[in-house]
Amino acid sequence: MSDKKFIEIQGIEQTFKTARGPFIALRDIHLTVAKGEFVALIGHSGCGKSTLLNLIAGLTLPTQGTLLCANKEIAGPGPERAVVFQNHSLLPWLTCFENIYLGVERVFGSKESKAQLKQRTDAALALVGLTPATHKRPGEISGGMKQRVGIARALAMEPKVLLMDEPFGALDALTRAKLQDELLAIVQKTQSTVVMVTHDVDEAVLLSDKIVMMTNGPAATIGEVLSVDLPRPRNRVELAEDRDYVMYRKAVIDFLYTRQAHVEKHAA
Repeated sequence: MSDKKFIEIQGIEQTFKTARGPFIALRDIHLTVAKGEFVALIGHSGCGKSTLLNLIAGLTLPTQGTLLCANKEIAGPGPERAVVFQNHSLLPWLTCFENIYLGVERVFGSKESKAQLKQRTDAALALVGLTPATHKRPGEISGGMKQRVGIARALAMEPKVLLMDEPFGALDALTRAKLQDELLAIVQKTQSTVVMVTHDVDEAVLLSDKIVMMTNGPAATIGEVLSVDLPRPRNRVELAEDRDYVMYRKAVIDFLYTRQAHVEKHAA
């Protein structure tokens, strides 16, 4: 298997049955993601970004086409693909530790001892800087910390692919920036393959190796794929005045607000 084609999306179409008849959400989607690559999916609301992410996660199956991960067809959810949602989806009655342990036990429970499972959970909490919150419940910690627990839970399963659906969308600007920086450091350390849905142009350019720009729905498809050739590790302060960063940012804005602008005009 070529590491350059770790995730392969071939001729995907997704149609939903509705009371008004079939609704084509996605059409003619062709995309490859390399091992260790960070890919951002960006586009206006209703362009099928989350639909595409759910297909890669195996949460829904395509009407047409094929999805492969590590040369195996994606036929449903699997531990090699972990999802982090915008809503942290933690169980409120469990502590941070227990929320992560639950996932770890499901994936590794049959192969590892309780001590090893505990060690994995502790390591995941440490990776996102949450060791002090081990015994706290979600109601006792901030929104940013909850999202970090969600990321820790996903990473604890040692997935081959980390799928993120606007994971920082509900956070304030400062918390969002801090978590973006933490995610940069974690991905650098774990060499994870990441596919992330975002609305945020700066987030996409800062984090990604490749930005997949979606056309407006319905029947959305990939309009353009932009390779972001900025050296890593990346520093947001230094990049703010970097000529290439500004150029990439402008290219995405031009696509979204000039070439795909009509959605905004009709959105009033």
